[in-house]
Amino acid sequence: MVRSLRFRLIVSFAAVILVTIGTVFFLINHTTQSEIRRFGEHTDQMRMERMGIELCRYYWYQDGWEGIQPLVEQWCSISGQHITLTDANGIVVASSEGSRLGEVYDSDLQGTLLLTPWHTGPIGTLYITPKSSAELGFASLQILVQVIGRYFLWGGLLAVGIALLVTFFLSRRILAPVKALSYAARRLGQGDFSQRVMVEDEGEIGEFAQTFNSMADDLERAEKVQRTMVADIAHELRTPLSNIRGYLEAIRDKVIKPDADTIRSLDEEAALLSRLVDDLQELSLAETGVLKLERRMEDISKVIKRSVMAEQPKAIAKGLALSIDLPADLPAVNIDAQRISQVLRNLLDNSVAHTVEGSIIVSASQQDDWVEITVADTGEGIPEKELPEIFERFYRVDKSRTRATGGSGLGLTIVKRLVEAHGGSIQAYSEEGKGSRFIFTIPIAEDIAPTA
Repeated sequence: MVRSLRFRLIVSFAAVILVTIGTVFFLINHTTQSEIRRFGEHTDQMRMERMGIELCRYYWYQDGWEGIQPLVEQWCSISGQHITLTDANGIVVASSEGSRLGEVYDSDLQGTLLLTPWHTGPIGTLYITPKSSAELGFASLQILVQVIGRYFLWGGLLAVGIALLVTFFLSRRILAPVKALSYAARRLGQGDFSQRVMVEDEGEIGEFAQTFNSMADDLERAEKVQRTMVADIAHELRTPLSNIRGYLEAIRDKVIKPDADTIRSLDEEAALLSRLVDDLQELSLAETGVLKLERRMEDISKVIKRSVMAEQPKAIAKGLALSIDLPADLPAVNIDAQRISQVLRNLLDNSVAHTVEGSIIVSASQQDDWVEITVADTGEGIPEKELPEIFERFYRVDKSRTRATGGSGLGLTIVKRLVEAHGGSIQAYSEEGKGSRFIFTIPIAEDIAPTA
């Protein structure tokens, strides 16, 4: 690619030089032809005047046109133009061609009348054929080539040489970062995500390098997330599978009996596996943009109340006060009620799990074309450095991985994807030891028919 680009630069410079030289040559040739034509016309006029004087003198000395033919032929050989002389009656008395003598001369050319002071009328007419445009063009080209051509030749060679030098140094400067980018991209494609390109250029190449480095950062981050996700999935699946296998081996070895308690424990582990697989599938659908939403005009107050009612027993069991603060004039929203209920229940589950004592409040308000819903608690809070990561898959603030406090690590990720699928956004605000606030937005319904 580098060679190809360098070759293209050389060809481009050479083409520009050749086109420039050709254009200048054409303009100079056109100007030269015009000047030669004007000079030729002026010269012909002067020549015709001198010939007229000589012919009048000849007529006066010879008292007629006898013997004028050799003189006309001599003038023709000197000037290179066709000359014709007629008498007062229009009869050809001399011609450079010598073939129409004695004939009446009929031509479109404008002749010059020959007059003398001692005659009352003209004694004859002189006709000189002007040079053709082709002859003038050839003459101008000949002059141009002989006089200016060598300067064009040397100037063109010098320009091509300068172009080659400029291209060489310019291509090195331009192609050095391109070559570095090419090498880094090749290493990146081989799995080395640590590749970065340092380019000081502030133009397009510098912007391209910054874009490449940003892409490399994203790929490295995605690679780390993928590795972490695979490890976390393996860990999450291993625990319930190990428990199920342990129970089954114990039953097979008759260590425990397959009674109601054992079957209930097996059912809980299987339900946990099923819930984890469902979460993973739902997250995958949301991230690939194929999650189906049955959006309709809904009363958000009713959705919030149903979700809070479903979580009320868990809050009461921990001695927490779960309350609602809703205005009476909330507008209808355009949502999938089941999915938004899922968002609320996930946030409430999270608040209940991380609040030892105190209260949890769900509130809502209208903000322009959106309804803003807040879930606030007085729990343990989230460290400031952890906040940017809490919506990542399998991320837990509690690194103990106990399901009582850590969960599967997918709840907040699913919440974020579901809110974004509705066109909204979600933010988390927290202070360690003072509780957390999760705020998300959903769109107000327009006056349209229900759509899926």
